[in-house]
Amino acid sequence: MNPEPIFDVAHLAHVELLTPKLEESAKFFVEVMGMIESGRAGDSVYLRGWDDYEHHSLQLTASPQPGIGHYALRASSPQALQRRVEVLEKSGRGIGWKEDNVGHGPAYCFTGPDDHKMEIYYETEWYQPPEELRPALKNQASRLPNRGIALRRIDHINLLAVDVRATRIFLQEALGGKMTEQIIFDDGSEKASWVTFSNKTYEVAISEDWSDTRGRLHHITFAVDCREDVLRAADLCLESGVFIETGPSKHAIQQTFFLYVYEPGGNRFEIASPGARLVLAPDWKPVVWSQAEREKGQAWGLPTIETFHTHGTPWVKK
Repeated sequence: MNPEPIFDVAHLAHVELLTPKLEESAKFFVEVMGMIESGRAGDSVYLRGWDDYEHHSLQLTASPQPGIGHYALRASSPQALQRRVEVLEKSGRGIGWKEDNVGHGPAYCFTGPDDHKMEIYYETEWYQPPEELRPALKNQASRLPNRGIALRRIDHINLLAVDVRATRIFLQEALGGKMTEQIIFDDGSEKASWVTFSNKTYEVAISEDWSDTRGRLHHITFAVDCREDVLRAADLCLESGVFIETGPSKHAIQQTFFLYVYEPGGNRFEIASPGARLVLAPDWKPVVWSQAEREKGQAWGLPTIETFHTHGTPWVKK
C-alpha cells in the first residue's frame, strides 16, 4: 500500500536571489521584467509579479557572488507547519525559527541535503496595492502593469545538486513533494527530477551539478500568460541589451515554452508560458526520460545549449 499523501506544503512562496549588482538587478526586474517593488530592508529589495498574492515572491540581496540565499515554502495551515517542523527537527537538518521577517510571520529555517537554505512558514502578509496599482477586478492581486514584460507570478526554481536523488527524496519524505518527471541515464544515475507540492507539475526542479559544489542555483522562473508574451519578452530583452542564453522554444520535459536570460548579477532567469502545467490525477505516474531521449534536445529539435549544463551560480571554474 502506498503511503498517504502529505499536503502540508501549499506552494513555493519566494526565492532570495543573491547579486553583486543589487541596484542593476533591481532595475532589470522592475523596468525590463515589469515586476513591482514592494519594499526594501537592509541590503534587500523585495519584488513581486503583478498577480502574486503575497508581499513578495523575489528577494534580491546584495552579495559578493550571485546565487541563491534561500527559498521558501508556505505551509497549508498552522498545524501543517508544526507537523513539518517536527519532521525537520528529527531529520537533523533543522536550524531553528526566524521571527523577524519581511512580508511573512515566523519561519522555520533548515537545509536540504545539498546545503540549499530553505524555510517554511504559514503566516503571511497579503499584498495591498496602492491606489495607482489597484486592479479593476477585485479577484486579482494588483493592476497589470503597462511596463516591460509584466511577469505574472513565480513559477518554479531549478536547483543544482551534487546528489539529485538525495535532494528529491528529502523533498518527498520530509515535505510531501510529488515527483512528476525525471531523467535516468543508462548507468542508472538520476540526472534531474521535477517535484511539486500542489496541482502544478513542478515547483522545484533538481539538476545534477557537474562541479561537485553544493548549494548552487541553476535558475528561477516566472510565468507570463501566453507564448506570445514570451516572444515579446525576447524582443524586449534584445532591445534592452539583455543577454539571451537560449530560446524562445519549447521544452520536451514539462512542455514549458521558454526564454532564458542572465540578469545583471549573473544569475540565470527564465520567462515561461504557461509555466508548470496542471496534474489533477492523484495517481500520476512519474514520466522517466532516458539518456537517448534527452540527447535529442528540446521538443522541436533545438539542441540543449552547452552552457545549460555548465553555468550555475555562484560561479565555479570548469
